[in-house]
Amino acid sequence: MASVLSLPEPLQRFLSKFPLHTYSPIQVISRCPSQKPTLWIAPPRTTAVDQAFNSDILSTDVECLKWQAYIALRGLTNIAVRWDISPEGGIDGRLPCLHTPVFGDVSSELLAPRSIPGWVNGQVGGGSDPLNGYSDEILKDESHAWVSLLEGVVHAALTLSEPPRPALSQLFLTAIAGGRALATTLSPPPAPLTGLSSVLPPYGTNITLSSIQGQYAEAIASLSERLGTDHWFLGSENPTALDALAFAYLHCLLYSMDSTRIEVTRRVNLVAWERRVRTQVEAAFTVA
Repeated sequence: MASVLSLPEPLQRFLSKFPLHTYSPIQVISRCPSQKPTLWIAPPRTTAVDQAFNSDILSTDVECLKWQAYIALRGLTNIAVRWDISPEGGIDGRLPCLHTPVFGDVSSELLAPRSIPGWVNGQVGGGSDPLNGYSDEILKDESHAWVSLLEGVVHAALTLSEPPRPALSQLFLTAIAGGRALATTLSPPPAPLTGLSSVLPPYGTNITLSSIQGQYAEAIASLSERLGTDHWFLGSENPTALDALAFAYLHCLLYSMDSTRIEVTRRVNLVAWERRVRTQVEAAFTVA
């Protein structure tokens, strides 16, 4: 039975010139299907592969390294990494991404970072702990404060210790920490990059390493004091997401410029802890 509602005849004649065709999906067949889970990361410091010692497998990007540490500290091993894909090739134009292999009837997937914990839980179990591995609710709440500290002033110091960018490019670039503008992570907020004495309207932020050096030094001292002689941060029995994040920042800081690195090297417990965790993280990955 024809529909009671119909388009006017002139409109029907016009739309008939643009018919809607539906095509079946094209199945993409990989010539080299992935045999193991593969994490796409930003390149390590040197990309030469040492087959004997498998060195330099850790990403120089703190976000990528955080997820490498998370996967390794959850107990997974034999995970491949590749760094020949630019960030534009990742989901949302960012790295890391996790490429899972075909397993039985389960097809291969490319996962964004937000989906990695769910995949890891499916491999090793867990994920139902409301305390996320911490001993009690108070320590869980405390972990949020440490995450804010690491992604705030520590991230700012790490970013500012990188080689300087051309002056003009700083007008159009905003450093990002955990998806937030770098300026929003600092208290008090920094002055604008341009101001009343400039021909340009107020724009950007004027952040220097010296302006946050005191806050950064206090942050590292507090981190060292809180770790003490514990095996994991906050006295957890097993590693948590905070340990993965702390390792990523400590490792990157130890390879930063002298004024930033020295604050970490002065704390023997942080250096020893980073070295121990680094051994475990490196052992979990192979080059794809």
